[in-house]
Amino acid sequence: MTEDVEVHQAQPNSTDSAKALVTRSRTSSLQAVETDPGSEEPDQHEEESSSFLEVQHHSNKGAEDSSGGPVAPDGGWGWVVVAATILVLAMTLAFPSCIGIFYTDLQNDFQASNTETSWVPAIMMAVLHAGGPVCSVLVESLGCRATIIIGGILSGLGMAASSFAQTIVELYITAGIITGMGFSLSFQPSITMVGHYFVRRRAFANALSSIGTALGLSTLPLLANSLLSSFGWRGSFLVLGGVLLNCCVCGAVMRPLRAKPKMEARTGEMKNCQLKTNYLSISQEREGLKGRLRATLSTVMPFLRRHMAFDLLCSHPYFCAYALGVSWMMLGFVVPLVYLVPYATAYGMEQDRAALLMAILGLVNIIVRPATALVFGLPRFRGSHNFAYLFATAVLINGLSNCICGMATSFPVLLAYVIVFGFSMSLIGSLLFTVLMDTVEMSRFPSALGLISIMESIMLLLGPPLAGMLVDSTGQYNYVFFACSITSCTAGLFIMLSFYWLDRQKNREVKSSFTHKDSNSLNPSIKMTIDCDYTPVPLHGNNIRDMETDV
Repeated sequence: MTEDVEVHQAQPNSTDSAKALVTRSRTSSLQAVETDPGSEEPDQHEEESSSFLEVQHHSNKGAEDSSGGPVAPDGGWGWVVVAATILVLAMTLAFPSCIGIFYTDLQNDFQASNTETSWVPAIMMAVLHAGGPVCSVLVESLGCRATIIIGGILSGLGMAASSFAQTIVELYITAGIITGMGFSLSFQPSITMVGHYFVRRRAFANALSSIGTALGLSTLPLLANSLLSSFGWRGSFLVLGGVLLNCCVCGAVMRPLRAKPKMEARTGEMKNCQLKTNYLSISQEREGLKGRLRATLSTVMPFLRRHMAFDLLCSHPYFCAYALGVSWMMLGFVVPLVYLVPYATAYGMEQDRAALLMAILGLVNIIVRPATALVFGLPRFRGSHNFAYLFATAVLINGLSNCICGMATSFPVLLAYVIVFGFSMSLIGSLLFTVLMDTVEMSRFPSALGLISIMESIMLLLGPPLAGMLVDSTGQYNYVFFACSITSCTAGLFIMLSFYWLDRQKNREVKSSFTHKDSNSLNPSIKMTIDCDYTPVPLHGNNIRDMETDV
């Protein structure tokens, strides 16, 4: 372009100067053609190096304060939030596994079958995950800190009330619904707070916070077994209810990042809502029943989009594949945690050694999860898009490990099973929320987590009772572990193949668009070069304006 300006500005009077100008124009155009492909590589490198900053910008979009500035410190008080999240996960996600310690006592006390007794942990885990929309609404209106404190109070009161249950149905309500809802209101806002406090070190923070589940798996079974031998299952439930009240303390340190919305904004929103309500009421009166149904749908659909992210199932193929795979995995993922102790004791193993297996499982998680946190926190893993494949591989290994447990019931075999199962479980727990945060924007993470939680709750509600029916019909526990192996392996393969196919489709689209853009950018330069090569040099009689027209 500078040479063309020089052509227009210069006014030579001789043919030699005109030839020189034409030669310079031809040389510059050839250099433009030769340097265009090479110049795109640095641009691509700059785009790749800035892709993580763009992801960070989108991730911070949902965690900005009212002034619009970034608020994710990637450290500082965030480490206190991680420590509190570790304790919350230890008291919530890992708690249903210790119900297996009381499984035989509950079955004998209430004269219940395996199917009826298995509904207690099933309802607890289902409500824990199904409370996502309720949790999302409370977080939006009250904040994460208040929601966690409410969840701690509910879980503590529900577990204490379950110690006075006289029927198995009362246990479903107290230990299942009330305690499970308290767990849901505690653990989901904790995970959300970690995502807001960390962006660059998010994989490391999520893997580190997942140690809480391992901590609970290693300590709660031993604590439950000790309480059972001293106070019975009723006294144990009462003491555990007091332990769960510590979630309130953990919630108190969850300092919010975003400032409270200004009163002017709230007043404007209230006025807009009031005007919209008046408009809807007028339209309802005019259109009758059809208008009411339309107004109801117009109110329900934004609510579902905000708190349950149903729109992502249709518009986001990666999220759809991940949600379906994780939900199918949950059908058999937690069943071994419930039936491992009854399976070991049914074949003659002592209660203390069976509880020791659960403690070893938690110990393996405690060792592996910090190691994965350190590995995933390395600079080479930051902004990586391969976490989904690692997660799918871990799910596949987890499913194959269940076959070990179904082969024999000796302590060495079950110990090997616990080690392999604990290793794969650690990887799954470390990457479960990281993959979801990398798949969707952080502003949609709470609603996406709520939808996945509801889908998981359906499978978690069906898993233990179906396993109990299988035990009641066959009289053997090993078929349960084989069934869990099938569900986990198919879920891992589904996630892996789905992400691989979607990645290939995306790469093809990117390559085709790049090729089209490249051809469009090169054609004018090539045409200019050809024109310069075959344009005759003007004679002495031509003036400068004619020469410029020929060029």
